[in-house]
Amino acid sequence: MIRSRVATLGVAALFLAACGGNTQAPQKKSELSLYNDKGAWSKYFDEMGALSKQQISLGMKPVGYTDSAQYQAFIKASFRTNVKPDLFTWQTGGMLEEIVKQKQVADTTSIWQEAIKAGDLSQDLAPYYTVGGKQYCVPMNVAYWGMFYNKKLFDKYGLQPPTTWDELVKVAETLKKNDVKAFYHTSVLFSFVWFEQLMAGMDPDLYDRLSTGKAKYTDPGVVQVMEKWKQLIDAGYFINPGDKTDPGDVMKNGKAAMISFGTWFNTSMTQRDLKAGTDYGFFAIPNVNPALPKTSMIFESGPLCSLTKAADPDASQKYLKWWTTQPAQDKWATTRGDVSANPKVTIKDEALGQVTKDAGSGKYRLVNRYFEATPPPILTAALDGFSKFVTEPGTYKEVLDTIQKAADDYWSTHQ
Repeated sequence: MIRSRVATLGVAALFLAACGGNTQAPQKKSELSLYNDKGAWSKYFDEMGALSKQQISLGMKPVGYTDSAQYQAFIKASFRTNVKPDLFTWQTGGMLEEIVKQKQVADTTSIWQEAIKAGDLSQDLAPYYTVGGKQYCVPMNVAYWGMFYNKKLFDKYGLQPPTTWDELVKVAETLKKNDVKAFYHTSVLFSFVWFEQLMAGMDPDLYDRLSTGKAKYTDPGVVQVMEKWKQLIDAGYFINPGDKTDPGDVMKNGKAAMISFGTWFNTSMTQRDLKAGTDYGFFAIPNVNPALPKTSMIFESGPLCSLTKAADPDASQKYLKWWTTQPAQDKWATTRGDVSANPKVTIKDEALGQVTKDAGSGKYRLVNRYFEATPPPILTAALDGFSKFVTEPGTYKEVLDTIQKAADDYWSTHQ
């Protein structure tokens, strides 16, 4: 998951270390620091730290950021200074590959081999963590993307979770007639959500080709995705993309009836004392193209990593190994009301448990989330472009041209 504003103390410490240096010999640690871009999850990290202290005599203290760009800058700066996180969160795809190639990330191949053998991790997850035939990091979380919906609004207007795209549009139209905005979207950071969802639901093969430079953002199929997106915006189904209301509050107060996010968003619901099945629900988003053999479902997995030059590499590796086990994952999933990367964990929320089971059984075509599937330089241009588009939908061709220029620059040296 992506989130994030940097912890001031972390920045201060970084620059002090850069200036002053540190000549102390490495020491064995009894508590590890876990730097992360999920500041809102500090409570859950604290609980995991207390549990690890009990179970493996190794505590953990989170250092949470709430600004993604500043967090990434800090982690990359730590490669060159003496202030190094014992553990840190990151993204898979191009961002993980980038720092692995810089030889900054500790190899976790043996952890993966043991966890797969023990049934604590699925072999299907391994490719997302594999660079050059070896595994790096372990899954901090997994998430399947679908639609969270305000059940009370649905009940009020006699609506049911749709099973086809046409039904979804009819739901949106009914809500519109009753002066309720159907969908949430935003012009910051998560501006890519509807692009990935529409493209995966219209032509997932094109989506995959686009992420590997085998298709262009100016291709007719991509233009059609933007035109479909524009139709939905022009129809008045979305809230103002500049609205700064937290998505969790948008759902709670009914400002929008539906929000497309990963299953991790369930934590925002539980934090607001909302009850699954009573206050809200979750459904898989139907394909736009009904002829596709499987429903496309966006998938992501967020890594938990350690550095090659961690202060206590053995302790960091010990913690990563523990994190994958069922006792750890039972706690991690239960406290947040989310799903788990460990197949042995029982998901209490019925809807999330079902989608996890279905995804694992092959019912859906899993599509790597755009944020991880897209190389970072192209992603930067795309996020800016989609942010412009949601506020000025008529600019979609200009936006695609701009993204493609960034793609041409990148793939000219990376094919």
